[in-house]
Amino acid sequence: MIAIKNVTAHTMAAPAVINQAVVLINDGKIIDLGTNIEIPEGTEVIDGEGGFLMPGIIDAHCHIGMWEDGIGFEGDDGNEMTNPVTPELRAVDAINPLDRAFEEALDAGITTVATGPGSANVIGGYFATLKTYGRSVDDMVINDATALKTAFGENPKRVYSGKKIAPNTRMATAAILRENLMKAKNYVEKQEAAKTDKDAKAPDFDMKLEALARVIRKEVMLKCHAHRADDIQTAIRIAKEFDINISLEHCTEGHLIPEYLKDEHIKAIIVGPSLSDRSKVELKNLTFETPKLLNEAGIKVAIMTDHPVIPLKYIHLCAALAAREGMEEEESLRAITIRAAEAIGEAHRVGSLEKGKDADMIIYNGHPFDLRNTVKFVMVNGEVVKNNL
Repeated sequence: MIAIKNVTAHTMAAPAVINQAVVLINDGKIIDLGTNIEIPEGTEVIDGEGGFLMPGIIDAHCHIGMWEDGIGFEGDDGNEMTNPVTPELRAVDAINPLDRAFEEALDAGITTVATGPGSANVIGGYFATLKTYGRSVDDMVINDATALKTAFGENPKRVYSGKKIAPNTRMATAAILRENLMKAKNYVEKQEAAKTDKDAKAPDFDMKLEALARVIRKEVMLKCHAHRADDIQTAIRIAKEFDINISLEHCTEGHLIPEYLKDEHIKAIIVGPSLSDRSKVELKNLTFETPKLLNEAGIKVAIMTDHPVIPLKYIHLCAALAAREGMEEEESLRAITIRAAEAIGEAHRVGSLEKGKDADMIIYNGHPFDLRNTVKFVMVNGEVVKNNL
């Protein structure tokens, strides 16, 4: 058993802040926390030296391990740009856990990530959620099918217009997605009919449709890359047509249409990367005010880096800049902890300091938004992986 004491705990739950907190950890889980916690005899005690304790940081949308740091083509495994429809692909088969970026992320207090294919394809493949500590993806993975990536806007049309095949337009992107969702819907209907009707023939196995069938059955969400307001609305339109669940990724112009973002089919909104230039037309309204404006409209958001677009280790800076533009400070922290956990369906085990959750936590020597402060302590699954206290 391990006890952490002499810290100010920012729980991302209730109560939000616990002064002079004590946290008890056993078998990789938080078993108790509060101000008057008795520490059992024989417990390993860690003095937090008055530091700022918080849950491990989470990035709900990045591509760590898919585009390996400083390698180039040999380590670029995020976009299979040979077919605009590749739902059968899985990030777990491309992630390199020895990518140096994992070590840097862990050192900066990022303990959980959702990583996966890029946005070259209309349907790109499955994202995975994993802890950042480990040497094998199979040991690190929490969920190997977090969500199925799809992309609207400039990226698919730019990639495939150069190959002289569809999509060359936003119309074609939407049509390709619709066509494949309809095929998957019919595939599922035939599978279900074959279970109850002895005369109904089950469809032949189809790997692409099996991957899409999970979206039709609402087992997973479509993770929708959409920057511009019209692309966001196209994603919502298709979600309604097929009665499927989606998350909005980037949502750069979401603050222009907040009234449309409360649709029941939208299960998460993940904003970013905002710490970048306006490198393409659909980023013309890029601003760090987006999280604040969505929050003011009653919409919860997570903040992402889109690593390697923004190095993962700077996610706390992205949250700090959102706070500088008016987002409430604690909510900015939640955007990279519990809101991110909710966005990827893992809030039951990570994202906050609560009894029964994974013992993933970090200690800063001061507030994370003061860039002079650093992460002094990192714990993942109850294991101390960094201790500079």
